[in-house]
Amino acid sequence: MYKLAKIFRTAVKYRASDIYISTGVKPTLRINGDLVSIGEHPELTKKMAEEYLLEMLTPNQKQFFEQNLDLDFSVEIDTIARFRVNMFVQRKGIGAVFRLIPEKIQSIDELALPNQLRKAIQFKNGLVVITGPTGSGKTTTLAAMVNEINKLQRKHIITIEDPIEYTHQNNQSIVQQREVGTHTNSFSKALRSALREAPDVILLGEMRDYETIRQAITAAETGHLVIATLHTRGCANSINRIIDSFPTNQQNQIRSQLSESLRAVFWQNLIKTRDGKGRIPATEIMFVNNGIANLIRKNSTHQINSVIETSSKEGMQTMKKSLEDLYNAGLITQEDTLANMPVEFRTS
Repeated sequence: MYKLAKIFRTAVKYRASDIYISTGVKPTLRINGDLVSIGEHPELTKKMAEEYLLEMLTPNQKQFFEQNLDLDFSVEIDTIARFRVNMFVQRKGIGAVFRLIPEKIQSIDELALPNQLRKAIQFKNGLVVITGPTGSGKTTTLAAMVNEINKLQRKHIITIEDPIEYTHQNNQSIVQQREVGTHTNSFSKALRSALREAPDVILLGEMRDYETIRQAITAAETGHLVIATLHTRGCANSINRIIDSFPTNQQNQIRSQLSESLRAVFWQNLIKTRDGKGRIPATEIMFVNNGIANLIRKNSTHQINSVIETSSKEGMQTMKKSLEDLYNAGLITQEDTLANMPVEFRTS
């Protein structure tokens, strides 16, 4: 058993989302968004951190880490939990962040996610984007969506992840999970291969670069439902981010393609509940209707928020509305409502 086993068990007991192991600090947990150090544990020396972390690596992983100075991988600890890990070198020594992955994939309802996600997974083709900052629950939302498809639809689902976090068992669907670095060399290479593997749904862990985004749009145009994440804030900003990843001379063409292939964008953030015992998602929801498609083509994405605001009958909502609804329901505090409000709606 790993030397970190006791800390892992403590993290599971207190429902921590992350564990921080780093030279020069005590082991620390993130619980409901707050950092809490493990008080009885001493600060980690360089030697202690190396003993804790390096024993978890395979020989190939050690070699990769020595050459590249950071490493992404996942690890499953029997009887405890599964973790996504990023290991890195910092000024004082080595460190790692462990993201705890619940054993059970929670449903859309259990996660208090908007019911509109169910509409998104009914699309036969096109691109659906889940966006938000790091730690906003995007991967958990993807897992819930795949789980819903797997439970209710007979589909061939290919996931491309770095690393694999939630593991899916075949139910109504066939789910094939590929990990970058283990089962494929890159997101873009796996996407190219996926188009020859007769998928109905492609889950893309992250649209990181121009080539991956280009191929995701191509897959969405050629009859596949592509569900992917992006690190942005706001539905309109997500569209701008996708377009801006392309060379200037290609952007008009991409606007046209995106106006036809993009189906929906969900921007989510996790807000601490009023009782401090958990976190709840606030979500901006955009479905691409004729009006939004026209704004994308005309490079007028700055007007998209207005369309979202006036299209509630189509299932859309702004982040402002989502936060206000959570506050009015007594689920979050006024302070957190204001702190998470989009900049354009904040008052001095």
